Amino acid sequence: MTGIIVKAISSFYYVEVEDKVYETKVRGNWRHNNVELVTGDRVEIEVLDEENRKGVIFKGHERDNLMKRPPIANITQAILVFAVKSPDPNLSLIDRFLITAKKESVEIIICFNKVDLDDSKLIDSLKENYKATGYPILAVSAETGYNVDELESYLKNNITIVAGPSGAGKSTLINRLVEDAKLKTGKVSEKIGRGRHTTRYTELIKVDENSFIADSPGFSSIDLSDIEERDLKEYFIDFYEYDVDCRFGSKCIHENEPDCRVKKAVEEGHIPARRYESYIQLLNEIRDKNKRRK
Repeated sequence: MTGIIVKAISSFYYVEVEDKVYETKVRGNWRHNNVELVTGDRVEIEVLDEENRKGVIFKGHERDNLMKRPPIANITQAILVFAVKSPDPNLSLIDRFLITAKKESVEIIICFNKVDLDDSKLIDSLKENYKATGYPILAVSAETGYNVDELESYLKNNITIVAGPSGAGKSTLINRLVEDAKLKTGKVSEKIGRGRHTTRYTELIKVDENSFIADSPGFSSIDLSDIEERDLKEYFIDFYEYDVDCRFGSKCIHENEPDCRVKKAVEEGHIPARRYESYIQLLNEIRDKNKRRK
């Protein structure tokens, strides 16, 4: 029987097959391509006890992609959720996730939550910062339900991961999107300014026959050590339009080179300064890590 892992806890894998969920373990010492199975993996199982829904996994299918943080396979899109306020959005963390998702060829929707708290209209500058990326940018309130129906329209026929830092309101948002989800939610700590982890593992929740959505544990950092310094610019979609006109062409990394069209675009206001500053910060971080390796 072929199914999809909807939840992985320790050595137990919960596999959905035709609306039934079986508690399984991996047979013997078998491992999928020498890596641990994760939520979203497609597997073959043998049922050992139909009444109590027990079985074993004996084969795994090839993955379309793999997100390492949060760990999930075969997703078609990611909804990146950040709060406009409480906690304040971390633009560097947004950029890191955009890079990670693009690397795995995953479609991205940028979602800014808690707009009901946005007295200073920060959402306008946030939208402007990412407008040129071409990604859909939605402003919602999981608390009041504002604009959640627009977000819901993206779920059909997709396996969607909802990802972002703790306290951004991911679980509350999913509870709005999926009536039977009933996920546990938490509050942002006033003392430390960030949320508490209420989701402990990544779990796929069925929306309809061909659609799943996954909540995931919050994260506060993403490692980009597998990105090469010269390749970082390829993940900044809003640079593409100007990159082709640089004096040094494809060799330009848009830092100190003369006649860099990307830097000029920043000066002219076509690329937001905060977006470029984030690029330089990440470029230096990758460079420093490469030096330490040597």
